[in-house]
Amino acid sequence: MKRIDLITVVRQLLARPTAPFHEAAVRDEILRQLRALPHVRVRSDRFGNLIAEYRRLTRTTPRWAFAAHMDHPGWVREKDGGFRFLGSVAEKYLADAKRKEFGDFAMWDLPAFALRDGQIHSRACDDLLGCAEIICLFRELETKKADVACLGLFTRAEEVGFVGAIKLAQAKIVSKKTTIFSLETSTPRGTARIGAGPIVRVGDKMSIFDGPATARLLQVAQAAKIPVQRCLLDGGTCEATAYQLYGYRCVAASLALGNYHNCTPNESIAPEFVAVDDYANMVRLIVATVLGESRGGDPQSALRKKLEKNAALFRPLYQRMKKSAER
Repeated sequence: MKRIDLITVVRQLLARPTAPFHEAAVRDEILRQLRALPHVRVRSDRFGNLIAEYRRLTRTTPRWAFAAHMDHPGWVREKDGGFRFLGSVAEKYLADAKRKEFGDFAMWDLPAFALRDGQIHSRACDDLLGCAEIICLFRELETKKADVACLGLFTRAEEVGFVGAIKLAQAKIVSKKTTIFSLETSTPRGTARIGAGPIVRVGDKMSIFDGPATARLLQVAQAAKIPVQRCLLDGGTCEATAYQLYGYRCVAASLALGNYHNCTPNESIAPEFVAVDDYANMVRLIVATVLGESRGGDPQSALRKKLEKNAALFRPLYQRMKKSAER
């Protein structure tokens, strides 16, 4: 997609307010954008998650389902009329909180969208950018007239314990033959940094993700010349962990995020931010993943053969040791 189109998709999505259990405005915007795509069909489960499917001619089970959540930490109104904050934010950040109300919920009083110095700044990059990436994926598949099938899973109430993802997994709507690809924005850890490419995450705080499928992502990225980072992001837990608990094969990738949950290093509140290049390359990665743009075969098999070939070089040495041991 052209850079301007990528920005348009995310700008329109970030303009919609959201909080756990109050994702209706984001949900409506997702539906509005997907409605323009003739080969995408969308349905809702009983909990209000959205399950979108791109399918042109193929009759095969989708190989990939891309998952992102529609909520962001915020305040929700309780029965007594007061507000309660939902989401993982330390109490010290809430003491003098300036919030903007949207009826029965509220968000930090921060700009919805700003573009400066090659970065997207917003009150809610997490995880509306993941939702935007799925929309961009479907748009690219339409443009390419791709004869493939894949799913987009837009879930609710992730910020309070993956409630939407758990409801979706329990409903068994997605086939166990489908690999779930969790899209997130996360605080960079270890060698990861903002602007160096999407982070193919080998795991999170609670889980390690599927090894062969993760190797395939790295192979796809290499073949398509997409810059990626391979890291363990163990600062938090993502939806891939939730789906794995119900027997799904999962992988995950994240955009390196500044000011996670709007909390700055100096203990103030500010917009979250990501690099535009990382966002664009994440879209490239998931498009290439669906289209199978990799010249190589099974990367695990290729590695095994490489190691076996290397071991064969030392056959004279271990045969000599074997004969010595037999004397």
